[in-house]
Formats: sequence, structure tokens, C-alpha cells
Amino acid sequence: MTRITPSHRTLPAILLIGTLLMACTATGSGSQSASPSTAASQAASAEPSAEACVTEDLPTKTAGVLTVGTDNPAFPPYFSDSTQTDPWEFGDPTNGEGFESAIAYALAEQLGFSADQVEWIPVPFNNSIAPGEKDFDVYLAQVSFTEERTQAVDLSEGYFFSNQALVTNAGSELASATTVAEVAAAQLGAAGNTTSLTYIEEKIQPAQEPRVYDDNTAAKAALEAGQVEGVVFDLATAFYIVNVEMEDGVVVGQLPSDPEDKEHFSFVLDLDSPLTDCVNEAILAMGENGELDTIAAEWHADYVEAPFIAE
Repeated sequence: MTRITPSHRTLPAILLIGTLLMACTATGSGSQSASPSTAASQAASAEPSAEACVTEDLPTKTAGVLTVGTDNPAFPPYFSDSTQTDPWEFGDPTNGEGFESAIAYALAEQLGFSADQVEWIPVPFNNSIAPGEKDFDVYLAQVSFTEERTQAVDLSEGYFFSNQALVTNAGSELASATTVAEVAAAQLGAAGNTTSLTYIEEKIQPAQEPRVYDDNTAAKAALEAGQVEGVVFDLATAFYIVNVEMEDGVVVGQLPSDPEDKEHFSFVLDLDSPLTDCVNEAILAMGENGELDTIAAEWHADYVEAPFIAE
């Protein structure tokens, strides 16, 4: 996961998704294709009976309420700052605007909860994936699926798919890089405990040990200060940082990924949560009826296309 998020300018969903996708649950995986909705509809998942997901019978933390957690600050375009309510520091997840706010309310509706039955709570990202019982029923903040994380929490079917991307300063030699070999020669950095850092270590395998930072804000500051030559973020975050947070930043390009390694975002739930199957069923339904694509198109449709960095 990369937690600083993009502006309301991103690649169309079809460009972010690619032609082959993979949606992995906490208990299995399967090959997917074409779009978030197609991926969700084909994902391997235990589908409970309709009776098991009756709204009034769902064992939520508070009866009749779906408690949704997210990181704070919550940034556009995942959350909108058109309104501001306490305790939210930037984007306000309660207004239903922004990609992940819209996804959360769509999930709630699919589960049978009305908008006024959704309660939002701030939860730091690291706390969301740590072992132990949570205060939320579901959590979303661009949390990427990894097998390691499923040892501590349940991760749902994917609701959004993306690539990693490289950001550098304008004028840097790295700005003209077109191959992973060129990228590997540079001093790179990323936020710790993220799939961006994992990508650097396992896929790029740079000549120099990557520098690790507390969060994306610190990684971006290190780039601006010249401590690193490039930083890896997920694609949407990369565009937000370049377009909003940096004065002279550039997105060098999208980093290559195998179809089976396509990164996707999942809801987080308690480990072995009794809600997980119902949440997965709801996501599959949202994929089949086109709702995932519709929401992605509304909030992620305006990014400038980024070139691909070659293997």
C-alpha cells in the first residue's frame, strides 16, 4: 500500500488494469482478465448462501451499523476534501466522494446498509494490518494484497488493480530511464511496510540498498532533498505526488508486472472474520454488475497516461 494518494487525475481503469488480472483472497487465488469487474466476477471465492448474508444477521461490531476504517489524513482522489468534519484532517470519507469513499458506500449498500448506517473511524495503516482484533468491520486505504498480510488479517477480493510507478525529480538522469536495468543503478527509496518497497527489493533488485521511510510523505521529502534519486509508489499515488505535492517531480513510468503479480487493493477484516465471505460476495456482485468499473471511471479517469518501463 502507498498511503499518500493521487489527485482527481488518473489513468482510465482499462489502462491501469491491463489485459490479465489476478484477484487473490485470503484463502486462494485465480487468474483474471479485462477489468476490475471481470476480475471480481471470476475470482475464486467461497460464495455463501443468500441467507448467510442477510443484513440484520451480519455480525458487525455494532448491531445495524457497518464500521469502516481508513487512514487519516485521507487524500484525494480516494477521498474528497469538499467537506471537512472532525476528526478528518484532509479528505472527508463521510461525504461519499472520492474513489474509496464511494466504494465503501457501494459495499455497504450491497450488504444492505443505508448510508446513515455507515460509521467511519480513523485507523493508522500499520494498525490495520497488525495482528489482533480490530475496531472496524472493514478497512480500506489502498491496502495491497500480499500473502504475508493474510497471516494477520483477512483480505478481500480486489476492488481496484494497478501497477507500481517510479517518480524522480525533473532534470534527473533517472527521468530518461526506459529499462529496469537503468532504474536498478539508481539510489531508490520507498515507504516501509509497503508493496512499493517489496517491488524494489524483489523485482528491481537495485545495486544499492533501498532507503526506507516511515511513510510516503517522508519518501517524497527525501527525493526532493536529493537523498534518493527515485521513489516507487503505486501509479495513482505517483501522479498525485507529482501533480499536487511536488514542484518539479516527474513520473518516469509504470514498472512492469507479470499478469499474475498484478497488484490489487483489498478490504481488511479481522482474521477469520465471519463477514469476509459476505464482503467477497458483495465485491463479486459489484464487479458483475459493472459498479466497480463505474466508480473507477468516475474518480480515476483523468490521469495522464504513463509509459511503461521495459524489463
